[in-house]
Amino acid sequence: MTAKGIVYVIDDDEAMRDSLHFLLDSSGYKVTLFDTAQAFLDVLPGLAFGCVVSDVRMPGLDGIELLKRMKAQHSPFPILIMTGHGDVPLAVEAMKLGAVDFVEKPFEDDPLTAMIESALRQAAPAAKNEAIAQDIAARVASLSPRERQIMQGLVAGLSNKLIARDYDISPRTIEVYRANVMTKMQANSLSELVRLAMRAGLLND
Repeated sequence: MTAKGIVYVIDDDEAMRDSLHFLLDSSGYKVTLFDTAQAFLDVLPGLAFGCVVSDVRMPGLDGIELLKRMKAQHSPFPILIMTGHGDVPLAVEAMKLGAVDFVEKPFEDDPLTAMIESALRQAAPAAKNEAIAQDIAARVASLSPRERQIMQGLVAGLSNKLIARDYDISPRTIEVYRANVMTKMQANSLSELVRLAMRAGLLND
């Protein structure tokens, strides 16, 4: 059976972490536990997409600060916040900072798993788009300054001859650069290159 998705649990209370691990694991999720928000943030860049379930009140970095940092990093991970009884103002602040939802402790199992399922389903397309955008940006970053100039000439619809004249290099050299651009951008055609350039924001209207 494949996991329904990944859940990252952040709570300084060991008993709470254990019970959430048991609940989510038996519901079919792949669970990773963290005892501090900082420990989670330290490894966040290398983590696969998943739903974050974090306590709001923790020593050191609390849930609100965690939300602020993830928002600053444009993280696509949906975040559910767990609050103690009567922490509604904190929960409202968390929602304003981008938390998908909040749940009051002690909570029922079923509403929590339903919230996680919904959060993952809604955030997945945006996360996928974000991953694609980052991949295209990395391809553009791999181009040399000259290759980037050639690419801009190509997507502007200039012929090899015109690009060669602009940069005072031979059309034969342009052919070599063009081949390099297509390889590095992983484009099989000029139309694909144009599409990639548009997604990378390289085409000015």
